[in-house]
Amino acid sequence: MDNRDSPNRSSTDVSRSGPTPNGFSTQNQNGASLESESYQPPKPAVPGNGNESSGVVDAILQSDIGINTLLSRLKQSVASAREFAAFLKKRSTLEEEHAQGLKKLCKGSHETSRRSDNRQGSYVQHYNEVIGIHDRLAENGVHFALSLHQMHEDLHDLATNIERGRKQWKQTGLSAEKRVQDTEALVEKAKTKYDSLAEDYDRARTGDKQSGRVFGLKGPKSAAQHEEDLHRKMQAADSDYSSKVQTAQMQRQELVSTQRPQAVKAILELINECDAGLTLQMQKFASFNEKLLLSNGLCVSPLKGQGNNQAQLSLREVVFQINNGEDLNNYIASFSSRAGQRSAEVKYQPHPSLGPTQQLSPTDPRPQLDPSTQSNAHVGLRQVSNPDQSQVPPSPQRQVGAAESNLLSNPTEQTYPESPRQPTFSPVGSIAAPPQLPHPQFSVSTYSQPPVPTTTPHNDHLHSDLPPLRPVFGVSLDDLLKRDGSAIPLVVYQCLQAVELFGLDVEGIYRLSGSAPHVWRLRAMFDNGSQVDFRNPESFFHDVNSVAGLLKQFFRDLPDPLLTHEHFQDFIEAARIEDDVTRRDSLHAIVNSLPDPNYATLRALTLHLHRVQEHSNANRMNAGNLAICFGPTLMGTGSNIADAGWQVRVVETILHNTYQIFDDD
Repeated sequence: MDNRDSPNRSSTDVSRSGPTPNGFSTQNQNGASLESESYQPPKPAVPGNGNESSGVVDAILQSDIGINTLLSRLKQSVASAREFAAFLKKRSTLEEEHAQGLKKLCKGSHETSRRSDNRQGSYVQHYNEVIGIHDRLAENGVHFALSLHQMHEDLHDLATNIERGRKQWKQTGLSAEKRVQDTEALVEKAKTKYDSLAEDYDRARTGDKQSGRVFGLKGPKSAAQHEEDLHRKMQAADSDYSSKVQTAQMQRQELVSTQRPQAVKAILELINECDAGLTLQMQKFASFNEKLLLSNGLCVSPLKGQGNNQAQLSLREVVFQINNGEDLNNYIASFSSRAGQRSAEVKYQPHPSLGPTQQLSPTDPRPQLDPSTQSNAHVGLRQVSNPDQSQVPPSPQRQVGAAESNLLSNPTEQTYPESPRQPTFSPVGSIAAPPQLPHPQFSVSTYSQPPVPTTTPHNDHLHSDLPPLRPVFGVSLDDLLKRDGSAIPLVVYQCLQAVELFGLDVEGIYRLSGSAPHVWRLRAMFDNGSQVDFRNPESFFHDVNSVAGLLKQFFRDLPDPLLTHEHFQDFIEAARIEDDVTRRDSLHAIVNSLPDPNYATLRALTLHLHRVQEHSNANRMNAGNLAICFGPTLMGTGSNIADAGWQVRVVETILHNTYQIFDDD
């Protein structure tokens, strides 16, 4: 009985090792743990409550098929326990992935909310409270997943111990049944032999004799000798038959009275223990689900009453406390120091010489303008756009030019509507005939000239004919790492940042070419060590396509491509693999073998392009289109032009499996 009790005790301890349905350790009123109390499994459930059903069950259990029946039932209990344990494990994995993903989302959202390009004021305050609520939801999910994992381990250990006990009692109980069956089979054989000898002796004794003598091994026997020989054999068979019957009866009695009841009782206890453990874990599972939903509900909408934290608001209340009007007013008011004093109103004062031509009457005393006077007025207009010319003595016509010069030098202060097209100017100074007085609309169109785009101050000293002071383009990633100490070059970081801030929803990003002069000037800025901050769109002339072109130009100018010449053929061979999983794993292994700066830069670029393709509904750039743009750029041009398609497949596979190849920290 020691062997039988051992698995039962171990499996019982396992079923009691997990948390109770309420999630706390079981203790009595005095604080003492209830772990030391003996475990009382529930009584076996019997089909029916009547004496007739109970009698049928007892009859089956005491029959020859009783042990086999219980062993089959115990096998079903173990299988059910293992199935529910597997369910708990999968549910725990799903809950943990969801909770960890929610925590990572909360962390990223909290960091993003503190950036200067996001709203501040009541919005960011209550938005952080919303994130805090979700963080508490994630914590509840983590605890729930840990509880399910512990339940899985407890139930799995229980099923393992029960299975060990089942095998033990299967061997013990069935071996006893087998011994009794073998002994009864020997009894049948002895009885058959005894009956045959008895019939032969009866024929010899009653006179059913054959004529002549009976031949034996030692010669012919007489009828009396034959009868005596049969009688002796019959007595020996009778003695053997009787002894085997006694042996079979003793073994049967021992089986029925001792061995079978012990096996039946032990197997019933294993069945009850397994079923009770499974039921307990299912009850705990139901309780933990209720606790999870209740905890999440209290996080989203806390109870308001005595004993609760009155300062804790519900999710709905937090959201409704966002004051859009106050945030807008506070933001505008924060620029009060920059507003300054309002300048005087600008008025248009046309010179009389630019007025409409009128027909003078013969009696009009005003003299008409001669060609020389008109020419002087026109010279005043030219000198506005040519300030380097020598000054002339002041005259009325010269004063007109100065007034116009003031208007032209402050085009942003005019209130005239701007035309979507550039205004056309008359070629001043190239007119052979004396200039005529212009129409009034001519001056309006002249003043409505749009301002020339301003250039950044740090670009004024750049010259394309001078060697770069601190070259970035055309320098290997290893050299940049040794010089700058950063695994990801600054130009790559700035370009990725600019595209993610201003270009994720731009249609055709990375496919459409930017302005070549802009790309060249941006390149010169990086090559000469200028301070660059692409978070300000003025730094790249509000042309995000030029930033995308600059990034591709950097990768094209690398002496050794990002994916390196050394691994070019390995990438091509991996791209030829048809199976998606095998191709992904092969590319993953090659990517891991890249040098450190190449790996870090490829990881940053891949995570960025993955975010770009997530906005493909707006920018029309899915993984395939991005792979076409970056395939030859990242791998370089091989000797065989037919490899271009495989290069595209390499990049496309990496983009489709971004989070399998790289982490997203």
